[in-house]
Amino acid sequence: MGKRYVLGIGLSNRVENAADFQRVLTECGCYIKTRLGLHEVNENLCAPGGLIILEVYGGDAEVVDMESKLKAVKGLQVQKMVFDI
Repeated sequence: MGKRYVLGIGLSNRVENAADFQRVLTECGCYIKTRLGLHEVNENLCAPGGLIILEVYGGDAEVVDMESKLKAVKGLQVQKMVFDI
């Protein structure tokens, strides 16, 4: 049985924090299997916040490393889900 990891990231200010956030994603890119970004947008609004969902590939050490790097970025909230499958 293996583990599957999903990280949920709440980004409070995309404009201010996007560069640091993207730097971590690029640095850890080989561990990201799936990336889904969600934010509110319509003809009158492009929301400053968003939600990013990452399906992460790797072992415990890689996931903990990525999680700690993400938590160090100002304006991010990081939650982890672990599934034994």
